[in-house]
Amino acid sequence: MRAIEVSKIIQVPDDVEVTIEGRKVTVKGVKGTLTRDFSHAPISIELDGKTIRVWAEWPRKKEAALVGTIYSHIQNMITGVKTGFTHKLKIVFSHFPISVKVKDKTVLIENFTGERSPRKAKIAGNAQVKVQSEDVVVQGINLEDVSQTAANIEQGTKVKKKDPRVFLDGIYVYERSEGMEG
Repeated sequence: MRAIEVSKIIQVPDDVEVTIEGRKVTVKGVKGTLTRDFSHAPISIELDGKTIRVWAEWPRKKEAALVGTIYSHIQNMITGVKTGFTHKLKIVFSHFPISVKVKDKTVLIENFTGERSPRKAKIAGNAQVKVQSEDVVVQGINLEDVSQTAANIEQGTKVKKKDPRVFLDGIYVYERSEGMEG
């Protein structure tokens, strides 16, 4: 038996401004502005003062799940414009010292396991990447961009044709947090 309605309510903080046009959600805060279009989803989004209601009437299983997904996306947007997101990665090597440089919208990983050509990892969206001695710090207000950039860097140092239990060289995510430094 299907539920009559599945809904979730988000309380908007005082220092965040939200506007909704149809299913296009714009969130403005201290750190910046994020806009996201949810028009592909068969759900309804409504803004009433400082509360956002995400709901679906007579939802099937996928539509009920989408309510929770979009609720989480909007929550992440609010957190992003308030505090931002930070992912920290550790540079690990045993023999060949890895050097990491940021150039335009790519991260260059040089001397990985002694390779001559640098490996490249794409920086997604507006994420900022900083190299601090043994750490690579990825920061931004959009969680998807920050996470994808960190994943690209981690995947860029994937060891191929060798036993990954023995050859542990690479760049690995060791901390995910809300908030941005600097």
